[in-house]
Amino acid sequence: MFGLLSVVSLWAIPCLIGLILIYGALKKVPVYETFIDGAKEGFHTAINIIPHLVGMLVAITIFRASGALDYFLSFISPLLQVLRIPSEIVPLALIRPISGTGGLAITTDIIETFGPDSFLGRLASTMQGSTDTTLYILTVYFGAVGIRKIGYALKIGLWADAAAAIAALVICTIVFGGS
Repeated sequence: MFGLLSVVSLWAIPCLIGLILIYGALKKVPVYETFIDGAKEGFHTAINIIPHLVGMLVAITIFRASGALDYFLSFISPLLQVLRIPSEIVPLALIRPISGTGGLAITTDIIETFGPDSFLGRLASTMQGSTDTTLYILTVYFGAVGIRKIGYALKIGLWADAAAAIAALVICTIVFGGS
């Protein structure tokens, strides 16, 4: 069974690409030229998102380097203790909706500090995989295509991130026994 899955997973993408090329040729689509046009458009999109990306990365760096994150954690520490939420996971829950790279850096730090099989390592991994980079998506991609009214998307995205973080905490506590 696993041998078949290995073969299918190895050949799935090359076969899909081949099918797309064959379908395009049968429909008389200039496949190579269409690919080049798409690559040009992708290049222009990449150029358009650079200012938004730089702005987001600078804001994240200022937030972490200024000590604002540490101050916030010390302020909410009593509430975290009552709710039995490990304070080490809060930076991930806060940074992940802003930056995938920042979230990955925090996850990596948690895993290096506490170990991959620790409750915090498992919780960080689950949270990293279940939340999204909402503010990054809104800033970069909505900005690149000129969407300025992002209120509803922001609210829904942040609510989804909060729900995913809470679900990760609850499920990991149930499955792995908590801290």
